[in-house]
Amino acid sequence: MNKTPKPENYILDATDKTLGRLAVEIAVKLRGKNRPEWMPHIDMRNTVTVNNFAKIKFSGKKAAQKIYYKHSDWVGGMKETSLEKMMAKNPTRVLQLAVARMLPDNKLRARQLKRLKINQ
Repeated sequence: MNKTPKPENYILDATDKTLGRLAVEIAVKLRGKNRPEWMPHIDMRNTVTVNNFAKIKFSGKKAAQKIYYKHSDWVGGMKETSLEKMMAKNPTRVLQLAVARMLPDNKLRARQLKRLKINQ
């Protein structure tokens, strides 16, 4: 009776899309909220492939002004990285963080993020 829905594969082109709008589209498709049989506790097992991520654009001065923070849990352990440096070092991490923060913080998040493939 509780039949698991058939997974779907989505291919998205990131050319000239902004980071946030692309991340929203990916998060919706990974969760399966665009399908009529969606339920919040079921993993739809959808796969999303993003092509041409290197051609993404950022609005305004975001590339220079956006800062990513992480902390080592030690006193004075705050690390800052700008979006420009992050794109130069590991551009796929930028999209992974944006999508991960749009997914709910539960056990399904890690499983859904594994099915996000990013091609530059």
